Amino acid sequence: MSILAAVESRGADSLTEPESAEIIEVADQLKAARAELKQIEERIEQLGGDAPVRPASAAAVPAYRQTHPTGAALAVRNMHVPRATIGREPMTYDQGTRTSYFADLIRHRVGMDDGSGAERLRRHAEEVASTAEYRDLSRTDGNGGYFVPPLWLMSQFIELARAGRAYANLCTSQPLPPGTDTINIPKVATGASTAIQTADNAAVSETDLTDTSVPAPVRTIAGQQDVAIQLLDQSPVSFDEVIFRDLTADYATKVDLQVISGTGGSGQVTGIRATSGIVTVAYTDASPTVAELYSKLADAVQRVHTARFMPPTVIVMHPRRWAWFLAASDSTGRPLVVPNAGNPQNAAATLGVVGSQQVVGQMHGLPVVTDPSMPITLGAGTNEDVIHVLRASDLLLFESGLRSRVLPEVGSGTLTVRLQVYGYLAFTAGRYPQSIVELGGSGLVQPAF
Repeated sequence: MSILAAVESRGADSLTEPESAEIIEVADQLKAARAELKQIEERIEQLGGDAPVRPASAAAVPAYRQTHPTGAALAVRNMHVPRATIGREPMTYDQGTRTSYFADLIRHRVGMDDGSGAERLRRHAEEVASTAEYRDLSRTDGNGGYFVPPLWLMSQFIELARAGRAYANLCTSQPLPPGTDTINIPKVATGASTAIQTADNAAVSETDLTDTSVPAPVRTIAGQQDVAIQLLDQSPVSFDEVIFRDLTADYATKVDLQVISGTGGSGQVTGIRATSGIVTVAYTDASPTVAELYSKLADAVQRVHTARFMPPTVIVMHPRRWAWFLAASDSTGRPLVVPNAGNPQNAAATLGVVGSQQVVGQMHGLPVVTDPSMPITLGAGTNEDVIHVLRASDLLLFESGLRSRVLPEVGSGTLTVRLQVYGYLAFTAGRYPQSIVELGGSGLVQPAF
């Protein structure tokens, strides 16, 4: 029985105190629902008024239904409850319809509905289902994407590609002696002589030997990286290891460059190309061909034999020059450099499996090593490379162990740590400079493929 029916049954003209309290509590709940609906309508206006919404939350209704089963009709009978705007077309609970979603809902829940409210609620549910517009979510950040985070494969980070030290690894390597800043290697400049003794007791040939020395000054290669201690502490990987590995790789590249092109000044070693006495062979041609260069390489091979009295052991060139050989073909389109597994005949060179020292094939019976540190900016057009034919065992490379340091003191005031690597080396190609032939010229311009 409703509160109003209870009052009429006892013939009273006023409410009891509990009945008044019940009416006030229901009114407060509906007032809160109106405030919530107002916030939703204001949000609709901010979004342009087009987005449909479901009615304000009915969170208060279940609680009301359980604790106030008889007060709904009296509470909503003469109260105005704001209605939600579902879209641009008039709907069951649109403005001006004289029907209240909350009134129908409460009457239906407490069993005081005559059937019309339930019909309006059903029709309203169909309208919402048929006209509601929902925003599609995607993996775009801010539209659902923050719930699909990227996966960082920290253990598989990609190191910076470095050229390595293919040429330096060909040299005769020795540990650097301690306690010195220059290694001097004695060398016989002119030798003694022998000759046929013209007769018994005749004079024997005698020529005084002269000597000289080949210096190899000790040089330093070093590198460092300052890093915030927070990066070392908070990184999920050992970031100091990442830095040291990169510094070490660059150190190896710099050793290789010093062996090839060190100038001998400004703290550099005297590299092969700056060594006095090496042999040069020029190949000048505006339209170079593999056949012509092949002949020039044969000339370089014989020059080492002739001057050093020992055969060369390796040919070193830039990868682009070897690729030029690989791309060459004869008049019938057959490649001039073919795999040695097929027992080729009349091949300019053979292509083998790339070895640990970047040995890519053979030419004139010598292994071919490719090294990206070989210069490619030579000549008048700064686009020429060179090829070296040499006896690698005549080159001496002295190296200390690579040393690393962690120095927290230098940046302690800013929580900065310095990571540092350094090492010493000495190099000389001056023992037998005639064992090196450099082939260069306009015939070795950048090839076209």
